[in-house]
Amino acid sequence: MTRASIGSGRASDSDGPAGPTTGTAGGEPLGRRSLRTEVLLVLGVSFGASGLFALIRYLGVLTAQQPVRSQVARLNSSAAPGRPWLDLALQAASLATALVPVFLVVHLLGRHGGGPAVIGLDRRRPRSDALRGAALAAAVGGTGLAFYLVAWHSGANLTVAPSNLPDVWWRIPVLVASAAQNGLAEEVVVAGYLLVRLRELGWGDNRALAASALLRGSYHLYQGLGGFAGNVAMGLLFGRIFQRTGRVLPLVVAHTLIDTVAFVGYVTLAGRVSWIPVPR
Repeated sequence: MTRASIGSGRASDSDGPAGPTTGTAGGEPLGRRSLRTEVLLVLGVSFGASGLFALIRYLGVLTAQQPVRSQVARLNSSAAPGRPWLDLALQAASLATALVPVFLVVHLLGRHGGGPAVIGLDRRRPRSDALRGAALAAAVGGTGLAFYLVAWHSGANLTVAPSNLPDVWWRIPVLVASAAQNGLAEEVVVAGYLLVRLRELGWGDNRALAASALLRGSYHLYQGLGGFAGNVAMGLLFGRIFQRTGRVLPLVVAHTLIDTVAFVGYVTLAGRVSWIPVPR
């Protein structure tokens, strides 16, 4: 992201020493203490909390009396087995509530920071964003799959089961919606919002990038060390792209496409091709 697109001045308030303003287009300036508190609260109700739970789950994996790769990480599971309509309602509710952190950070950026346009969450360049996102997905998707297979065969990763949904009419639409929710929530919060706020707090780009990437890896730790390392690498790449372009939408498109191929590809190919690990 270009530096000029973020806060352009310095101000002080009763919360702490002078700090960068985050308010444009009518927003009020925030001091460093308020800014730090905001970031911690946002992470506390989103991916910071997810990282904590992932760490606890990983400790459970390590202390289980079975090899890591024989254990299963299930991503999209039935919420009401044998009751498809209730299951669908629960899936829809889960997807909708998982987007609340996105609306929260958009609201906060609107109050203090120039609105969603400051992270490139707008429709100014739809064609360019879509093409760049598709190209990024094509480049990253195959590499990510290869990394997972290597990690799984080495014993560093659990067996990841992207879907355990029943074979009913809404399975594919729910998987696509889940992929879109993942892409929107992770990229808006972990790439866009966090990197903007850390820069406003005075963090250098490299330090902020490392923090964002480590956060991304942390909430994938439930998949094993392979999931952690692979997502740290993805976070470094996606975060640097955001820092240089100031646009989060291509990252959302890329993440959505990567997850859609993974989820739909799994239900299509699992058990039919020998190289895809499946739960035993």
